[in-house]
Amino acid sequence: MHVPLKLLAASAASALALALSACGVGGDDAKASSSDCPFPANEEFTGTLRLGYQKIPNGDVVVKDQRILESCLPNATVKWSNFASGGDVIQAFGGGSLDIGLAGSSPSTKALSAPLNLPVSVVWIHDVIGTAESLVVRDGVGATDIKGLKGRTIATPFGSTAHFSLLQAIADAGEDVKDYKLVNSEPEQIAPAWGRGDVDAAWIWDPTLSELVKQGGEVILSSEDTAKAGKPTFDLAIADNAFAEKNPEVLEVWAKAQDYAVEQIKQDPAKAAESVAVEVGVSTEEAEKLFSGFVFLNASEQAGEDYLGGKLGRDLFSTAKFLLTQDGIAAVADESVYADGVDAAPAQAAAS
Repeated sequence: MHVPLKLLAASAASALALALSACGVGGDDAKASSSDCPFPANEEFTGTLRLGYQKIPNGDVVVKDQRILESCLPNATVKWSNFASGGDVIQAFGGGSLDIGLAGSSPSTKALSAPLNLPVSVVWIHDVIGTAESLVVRDGVGATDIKGLKGRTIATPFGSTAHFSLLQAIADAGEDVKDYKLVNSEPEQIAPAWGRGDVDAAWIWDPTLSELVKQGGEVILSSEDTAKAGKPTFDLAIADNAFAEKNPEVLEVWAKAQDYAVEQIKQDPAKAAESVAVEVGVSTEEAEKLFSGFVFLNASEQAGEDYLGGKLGRDLFSTAKFLLTQDGIAAVADESVYADGVDAAPAQAAAS
């Protein structure tokens, strides 16, 4: 989805207002204790940390629900804002409203590309997306592959990783996207549209994905399939460069909190699922099952060459080249822009 530059500030303000009203920024006002921090707390930082999150079953919502940052930055003001999609998160960065936020690899690539060229860097991989984002087809449509959906209405949030995977699947099938009726819909809009019979299929993530399957939908493709075809997608954390340069110790604490949450998902998924259930709005049992749709990486894994240490920059460059063919960006920047747009330092610090 193109975001005209002249509309960026207005869109960001609107998106932020919606996010703040939706989630009650700052969450629980109770004072967190540094004694609850699972690693040495940083009591020096007294500023404000503005975080953008999405209701995705990964470590970020575990950190939020368990108030890890509030405990580990006890003298800071930690503000959490909920966003419906990565596109909204990117717009908020464009308006200067966030310090760190979760966005998929497709919107993160757009942030680094023209016309946005935002001063942000990828600092964490929340997850590698697998079956958690999938193409689900309405019962009775009869399509068993992407070609069977030609002429049909498919809903997805434009500019998201799901949108990227959908476009990639159409291209890999040798088909023209113009032969499909793609509809830009946020997750909370898709289920009602599905119920009204307005859409035939959707490429979307949980918990909306599971809801559509419960209503008789059938999954025929997933982001795991497009990853195997050479186009992986990720949920990433991006940070404002000015904030990161001024506050590297805060980024280190933030990364340690995320690493703690990843290890909890791996070692004690039942406990992590309790937090996901609260934040995402599913049962604890469902939350634990949702973990299987992702690959979670700890700090030491992320800091290596296969991810933040090298390959992720190349993956973003490849994503940019594909987005250009789909008119998703105005131009592909030099490959060095995407390499330099990945900062492994917070993960390296968390791993040490």
